Amino acid sequence: MSSIDPGDVETASETDDLTLLALPTTRHGATIAPAPRWRDWINAMEERWANRCLPLIVANESGWVLLNPIAFTARWSGEATRSAVTIDLDEDAPRPHPVESHFGYGILTWSVPYLFRTPPGFNLLARGPANWPKDGVCALEGLVETDWSIATFTMNWKFTRPDADVRFEKDEPFCMIVPQRRGELERFVPEIRALSAEPEIHAEAERWSRNRDGMQVRKFLASYSRDFEDFRTAWEQDYFRGRTPEGRPADEHETHRKLRPFTPPSAD
Repeated sequence: MSSIDPGDVETASETDDLTLLALPTTRHGATIAPAPRWRDWINAMEERWANRCLPLIVANESGWVLLNPIAFTARWSGEATRSAVTIDLDEDAPRPHPVESHFGYGILTWSVPYLFRTPPGFNLLARGPANWPKDGVCALEGLVETDWSIATFTMNWKFTRPDADVRFEKDEPFCMIVPQRRGELERFVPEIRALSAEPEIHAEAERWSRNRDGMQVRKFLASYSRDFEDFRTAWEQDYFRGRTPEGRPADEHETHRKLRPFTPPSAD
């Protein structure tokens, strides 16, 4: 349990390390690791161009993932009963199995083998791994008040169509956990305002747009003239490098999330 006093949550979260505690509830657990930066479907693209999308790759690693302990193939017949989902494990496993059809309605359920504890005032978002599409099945999300709850939770994926085999490999992420401060979203006051009402932002946005349009024109011309060959694979790098079109650097630009791994329990 965290020793942070509830009255000091805001100060502690900005200046001190925060404890994310995982308490195993079974001997047959699942490995937890910082979410990986790369995705196979991106690396398979020509020149891996989607890795230039910094918001995407930073989102990839914005949490910790739980890894599937046993490979299996599942299939849903389309009916609402629990027996309508069949799960064929690649190897024998002790019961209860780590994944089962618990709710019916074409839902696969993992029993998360940890009781998590976050500091006072923090929830834990349990979701599918970011930017990890999977054919035939969709991850469901849950938000758990892990600073007080003494109950474990499940991770669920729902089939999107019947009669389709869905495969989860061993050590494939099946859940991504992301701590969130409770009440943070409610503090925001949404407002729509004309871009022209913010002259400085408006001017920089127009400059960015002109620069990008000019680059696209040069890339187009590269298809017809060797004079523009250097622009064939050019791409706009201001956001990636954390700078405005004028070259002004962002104060807190992030290009990488460096999450700490979970430490194993001590031998005591």
